[in-house]
Amino acid sequence: MPSWLEEYAPRRFDELAFSEKRRSVIESAAISSNPPHILLAGPAGIGKTTAWRLMARQILGPGWKSTTHVLQAKDLKGTSGAMANFENFLRPGGNSSSDTLAGRSSLDAFDSSITSASENDPPPSGKERFNGESRAPISRLIIIEDADHLGPKRQPYLRRMMESNTHTSRFIFTARSPSRIIDALRSRTQQVRIPATSTEQIISTLETISGKNKLDVNKNLFGDIAHIVDGNLRKAILTLEILGRKGHTDNRKNLQQLVSSTTPFGIQKALEEALRGRVHQWRWEKQGTRNKRVLKGALGALDEAMKTHSFNPEDVVLHLHRLLTTGRLLLSEQLQADLLQSLANCDVKLKKSIHGRIHIERFMHEAAGFAQTHLS
Repeated sequence: MPSWLEEYAPRRFDELAFSEKRRSVIESAAISSNPPHILLAGPAGIGKTTAWRLMARQILGPGWKSTTHVLQAKDLKGTSGAMANFENFLRPGGNSSSDTLAGRSSLDAFDSSITSASENDPPPSGKERFNGESRAPISRLIIIEDADHLGPKRQPYLRRMMESNTHTSRFIFTARSPSRIIDALRSRTQQVRIPATSTEQIISTLETISGKNKLDVNKNLFGDIAHIVDGNLRKAILTLEILGRKGHTDNRKNLQQLVSSTTPFGIQKALEEALRGRVHQWRWEKQGTRNKRVLKGALGALDEAMKTHSFNPEDVVLHLHRLLTTGRLLLSEQLQADLLQSLANCDVKLKKSIHGRIHIERFMHEAAGFAQTHLS
């Protein structure tokens, strides 16, 4: 059984949950005889992946999946041999080889009849880009998801490849924080900035999906979901699916229970430790036959939660915001307001920095200071 994200994913450009202007820019780039490199920038869950999939289908034709290569840049972060893995992806023949992924052509580019279109995968613009042409100039797409996590070493390597090996290929990047991408890369792309999905669009999408599944829905549920997900359409659809498959869409309390159960305890523990003034503590613990100095307090709980759930700093901010706005912590109105303002400042700084944990740590120290002020 396919997920609702997959089942109700847009199949055409005009179905994307973007403004008409942004849909037009994306479609124009995809149907162009000489498509540009693309940078899709915006917060999580707004449809960046859906957009590049539609572009890939339009540019490469029915056989797009065989010549679309995807790298999750976030997976490289903090892993051993990350640079070697990155180079192997872009240069499969080895670092000394002249064979590059971007330089390879595909037979599909010369004969569009090799792969035929299916009813479930129509051309997103309404017609095939080839349209009788004997040759398509672009035969391969290289997708770098979360390109803002590439780091300072990998980006110059990528820039050099874009300059010399992209006659028959194009790059599409997605990023939450495009300011982390070097100017030399950004200047070689057409940037499409996509804002968080509006409340109205989220509610409209949920109403459509609900109608197709004949759900019995509380009249205020869609608005509640839109408020909780804060512009993340993907999370809104997932939330509705969880509630819908269990038959829990008729009562708003079921949404509150779902949110409470899915907020990681480690994040809550980190904030509670900070509010108690225990931000940064070291303790000796016996591990095996040796004593080891271990970080505890708010930062210890934070590191453990990020490691256990593979969270990045943006995920932590999202869960902290959820904690502060769902009433799970008994806080005074002024303390809650101060914490939310500090968290908002933290979120802004995260978008401009590659050292996200520093800003989360600063928030924890500020939280401890606020708690001490309000309790004294």
